[in-house]
Amino acid sequence: MKRLEKDVLEVLKSDARLSAKQVAAAVGADEQEVKACIDGLEKSGAIVKYTAIVNGEKTDETLVEALIEVKVTPTSVEGFDGIAKQIAAFPEVKGVYLMSGAYDLAVFIEDASLQKVARFVSERISTFSGVISTATHFILKKYKLEGVCTESEQDRRISIQA
Repeated sequence: MKRLEKDVLEVLKSDARLSAKQVAAAVGADEQEVKACIDGLEKSGAIVKYTAIVNGEKTDETLVEALIEVKVTPTSVEGFDGIAKQIAAFPEVKGVYLMSGAYDLAVFIEDASLQKVARFVSERISTFSGVISTATHFILKKYKLEGVCTESEQDRRISIQA
């Protein structure tokens, strides 16, 4: 990967709302060169998506989020990839990661209720051939999202201790 591509990606990771002109100024390059660089990164799949990071506690968002750890037996043909792709195909799945440790896959999902998450685990993930076990963890509060703390100074509790 070229130096310009790395620099452009670093700037866009910190704020994807910046224009090509602003990115060019930040990396010390020509605006047209940066536009071409961004287009190339998008076409190659290096840039997958632009998105907003939303603090659900500041909105009316009521989705339940969970981390599901999945232990699987890899197949001789696809290894872990086959089952990971099957799980990733569900719309409620927001991320699937191959992990080291006691469980093989970490699956992040969002759904409307605790019951729907439980049904997703019992009726979908657990039914796949090769799934040995699962452990579901519900996300109760997010303190930091994508490197940004979610609480401001005014959100902090006031100490009542003397």
